[in-house]
Amino acid sequence: MALANDLRKGMAIRYNGNVAIVLEVQHRTPGNLRAFVQAIIRYINTGKSADIRYASTEKVEVVDVQRQQLEFSYADPQGYHFIDPATYDTITLQEALLSEAKDYLVENLKVDVLSIEGRPAQVDLPSSVTLKVAESADGVRGDSANNVQKPAKLETGKIVQVPLFIKEGELIKIDTRTGNYMGRA
Repeated sequence: MALANDLRKGMAIRYNGNVAIVLEVQHRTPGNLRAFVQAIIRYINTGKSADIRYASTEKVEVVDVQRQQLEFSYADPQGYHFIDPATYDTITLQEALLSEAKDYLVENLKVDVLSIEGRPAQVDLPSSVTLKVAESADGVRGDSANNVQKPAKLETGKIVQVPLFIKEGELIKIDTRTGNYMGRA
């Protein structure tokens, strides 16, 4: 058992008998009231999110989380297949578990998979990935009065805004937390 003040993003807790991952935590102290901890959690079983509150001194049951580094191999109608580089075991994850992470998955990308009680619960991407531009319109000369950007479709199908000088076939760096263009790779 831990105190509510000890809650951090990425921890797993048991709330109302169900296991949930903490997505966001805020410690609040209103003017004339006692301090409390407000958290947004996502239930592992259902995938639904909830907003919860604890008194700052309330006890919270923390669940053990295992981290495993896997490499993305390929995707097919059965799911997304990952390989454990140590044992060469294949693990298949469903699209619902990956959510927006699937927009950044390229072959041999190393990701961290969080497992709770033996079940994969969340996929953590690296902070940035290098992707190839699949489609992009040519920038028109003279359109560069300000920081003008154009849409570009990446090899994974994701569309991002890039500067006019980026052409098809170039490798660019994308921030996985915001989905924004960072620079050429």
